[in-house]
Amino acid sequence: MLSDIEISNQAKPRVIKTIAKKINLFPQDLESYGQYKAKIRRTKLQELLKDSTRPNGKLILVTALTPTAAGEGKSTVSIGLADGLRRLKKKVCLSLREPSLGPCFGIKGGATGGGMSQIIPMDEINLNFTGDIHAITAANNLLCALIDNHIKFGNELDFNIDKIRFRRCVDLNDRALRDVTIAQGGTINGTPRAEHFNISVASEIMAILCLAENLSDLKERLNKIVIGENSQGKPIFARDLKATGAMAAILKDAMLPNLVQTLEHTPAFVHGGPFANIAHGTSSVIAARTALKLADYVVTEAGFGADLGAEKFFDIFGRKSGLFPDAVILVATVRALKMHGGVKKENLSEENIEAVRSGFANLRKHIENLRQFGIEPFVAINRFTSDSLKELRVVQGLCMQEDVEAVITEGWEKGGEGCIDLAKTTIKRIKLNQKMNDKQHVLYDDSLPLKAKIEKIATTIYGAKDVSYTEASEAELAKLTEWGYSDLPICIAKTQNSISHDKNWLGAPSGYTFPITEIRLSSGAGFVVALSGEINTMPGLPRHPAAMDIDVDDNGVITGLF
Repeated sequence: MLSDIEISNQAKPRVIKTIAKKINLFPQDLESYGQYKAKIRRTKLQELLKDSTRPNGKLILVTALTPTAAGEGKSTVSIGLADGLRRLKKKVCLSLREPSLGPCFGIKGGATGGGMSQIIPMDEINLNFTGDIHAITAANNLLCALIDNHIKFGNELDFNIDKIRFRRCVDLNDRALRDVTIAQGGTINGTPRAEHFNISVASEIMAILCLAENLSDLKERLNKIVIGENSQGKPIFARDLKATGAMAAILKDAMLPNLVQTLEHTPAFVHGGPFANIAHGTSSVIAARTALKLADYVVTEAGFGADLGAEKFFDIFGRKSGLFPDAVILVATVRALKMHGGVKKENLSEENIEAVRSGFANLRKHIENLRQFGIEPFVAINRFTSDSLKELRVVQGLCMQEDVEAVITEGWEKGGEGCIDLAKTTIKRIKLNQKMNDKQHVLYDDSLPLKAKIEKIATTIYGAKDVSYTEASEAELAKLTEWGYSDLPICIAKTQNSISHDKNWLGAPSGYTFPITEIRLSSGAGFVVALSGEINTMPGLPRHPAAMDIDVDDNGVITGLF
């Protein structure tokens, strides 16, 4: 059996201008990055996004049940669905996130799909791609350097060095950088202070880039970043350092969506990459808007399970952009259901109907959650070769009991051909949703206090009975309310491996206390981050990092990348 990178290496991609023609883009609209990658020129973006006469396509959101070590294949299903729609002669485009180097070199892997449902060039997309995340890292760390430089040369803004809020970042898993001391070695190196690193995809700059509508909006959001407090406890902003112009200059090309293709030559925008367990988990607003102007159907995804990704898609991405899905697909696998039912990974190939039934509680909870947003989801069962027909039928039967349609997909093995039924069901579901005319909505109103928003998510989506707060998080919520940020939405940072805050609680935990351990403000992005449990915004590497298996030969061919 070929690995994903071997399948990708054997693919025969078409030059990017040929892919662009499928969605009415032409060479003059592109900034090419080699033969198979391109960015959309800013002039074309402005033309598209200002054209009010051009109708939007239909937006399809792909989300999933709670991830397990067995794998769910959300990206694989998204890509297979897009290829399936194109096989039905539909004008379709993907809008996906860029992979981070952290998980590529760590344990999770990349984000380009798998098997016969991949976006290519897989190795380039998973590694440096067009440099967007590097630009985000540079802009972020420029602001940090300006802060410390300002303090060294007189501290006119009166920074309290114990209350500097903006963190440095790097796009790698490196636990040693979570808590460090900088500027050691004497005053020539600045003022020593505690510093903390985020992984770049959890940075506020990444969130800002993904939510900004254009360069003007980007600069306005950068201006609003609260970088620290003065000695009087008042906020200091990035605009006070006159940092915005230089940061925007670094980010100007990163703002342009990247165009690539699937193995079956379906156009795919890949842009932005915030994690859903520690950030808001969506591709960029500008990529989604561009795709919707160019295609009749746009397939996008929300990171990790629906409790994280889909909730944030509605409550942050949808609230900020006004873009809501015309259909929502909930990806599940028999293997994941069995793990949620208590089966160990090494035993997943054995038929176990009772474990499927038990683990279905997790999928049922996600179905219930999605319905709270005014949308009727349906289930895509991502089939593995070890799944028995009886197990698959049991999942479909359990979904039927919940009045939810469930479609078996085989995108990993068969590409678009294995997702034809899924594509047909998606089109049908879009039409049904239009007839139902249900008004999609967010989970809570802007006017709710910050604590009430946190408690709404925890009790409604996560199944908690109540919420606890550390003394520090209580104080921070009070401060943010005093500063006028109580109208912002909440971005929960928690484990992706459970609906709860505890990675060991599988299935559908309920009746517990959801702990809030820390609160962080992302004023430029426009949300408040609430951290829960053992989650950390700078991940660490596993005992055997994937990086140890990656190599490149004299011809530049990469191996070991999944």
